[in-house]
Amino acid sequence: MITLRPLQREDLALLRSWLDEPLVRRWWADDSSAEAVEAQYGPSVDGTDPTRVWVVLDDGAPVGLVQGYRWADEPAELAAMATVWPVPDGAVSVDYLLGVPSARGRGVGPALVSAAVGELQALYPDARDVVVPVHAQNRRSWRALEKAGFTRVAEGDLEPDDPADSRDHVVYRLEL
Repeated sequence: MITLRPLQREDLALLRSWLDEPLVRRWWADDSSAEAVEAQYGPSVDGTDPTRVWVVLDDGAPVGLVQGYRWADEPAELAAMATVWPVPDGAVSVDYLLGVPSARGRGVGPALVSAAVGELQALYPDARDVVVPVHAQNRRSWRALEKAGFTRVAEGDLEPDDPADSRDHVVYRLEL
């Protein structure tokens, strides 16, 4: 059973190990040093960053991370998305990783996305859309969205996390 719990400071070492896992590193280009992880995720732990961050638990065992945010809280990303697809007012988004390889291929991805959508609905009851851009080559990620009920609404050029990657992205939407 997939559940989420808020990220805590004592989870940061585990998050660092997940960021170093090869498939995660391929698509999630965050610096995994202790200082960088604290700078990136500490404000969410402290409640000073509006992005919500949860640890994904599979039958109680931590296997990944999911972030949820309002597009309005990320104006630069919202402006970039507007060149590909017009994000509806009040929309939210998710970003996720599975840091434990054995959690992949068992339906954990779609389940964690669905759990995050539920959390976001509770936090932002006025949100009517979840809009998620994904690198077009990251098939596992966009398939998880499809299995969670999302529909592809656009394809276009967005800045990739890894500058070596193409700019090709797909955009998925779930109407709430």
